[in-house]
Amino acid sequence: MAVKILTDSTSYIPKDILEELDINIVSLKVNFSDESFSEVDINNEEFYEKMKEKGIPKSSQPSIDDLYSSMEKIIKEGNDILCLFLSSKMSGTYSSAHLVKNMMLEDYKDANIEILDSKSNSMELGFISIVAARAAKDGDSLYNVKEKAEDVIRRSRFLFIPENLEYLKKGGRIGTASALVGSLLKIIPILTVEEGVTTVLTKIRTKKKAIEEMIKKVLDDNINFNVEEIAIHHINAVDEAKKLSLKIKEIFNIEARICDIGPVIGLHVGPGAIGIAYYTKKDMKF
Repeated sequence: MAVKILTDSTSYIPKDILEELDINIVSLKVNFSDESFSEVDINNEEFYEKMKEKGIPKSSQPSIDDLYSSMEKIIKEGNDILCLFLSSKMSGTYSSAHLVKNMMLEDYKDANIEILDSKSNSMELGFISIVAARAAKDGDSLYNVKEKAEDVIRRSRFLFIPENLEYLKKGGRIGTASALVGSLLKIIPILTVEEGVTTVLTKIRTKKKAIEEMIKKVLDDNINFNVEEIAIHHINAVDEAKKLSLKIKEIFNIEARICDIGPVIGLHVGPGAIGIAYYTKKDMKF
């Protein structure tokens, strides 16, 4: 019996890592007025073309059936499960997973299933899942794998900069007042996720300076907590992401993997966004 990791599609873990560590994914969905897609079944180029034509869609959590079948497949193989999902304050996925766990335990009384709220998304959730999967691959128990995942939740951060505030404002992901002030004063916010909610870390006058300030925050965290791994996130801004990755390599001597942000998070942030997700050796959050 082994421990397997089940996370959701908003982790945006690169495919080769998913395969290497045998990480299982359950997909959230994007819903236009006339059609719906599982996030994993539509690429960014196609998605943003549709968004230009049809407007900003809504996102939705995985169905109960999708969650059940994802868990059942792992249990039938004789494995324990650690489920790691995006913030419970951003999606009902975490809550639904608990309902499905109870259903599973009725049907498979010996099943061992643990569920954690990552309190974030994107590669902050991705790194939590990756570290847990590495521990599972090394043969750790479900208890130990869960403990290591909890450690990374306290040691991770996601910083990102939107191109503009239109999508966040429409999606209600930061307060309307903050969005309006930023638009009027041409201020670019550096955003982060704290206790599962998108918050404004600081506001800068230009995107270039915002990126510099974002790097400075990573530098400060490295001095205080020792950065271990870094991922560069972007939404249709690959050239900016490559430049940022080179800068990170130069400053930290760390190869920063470039990862697209997919439709579910992308529809709330919008094209042109760029960010950094990372975790440290010491706790940043208590």
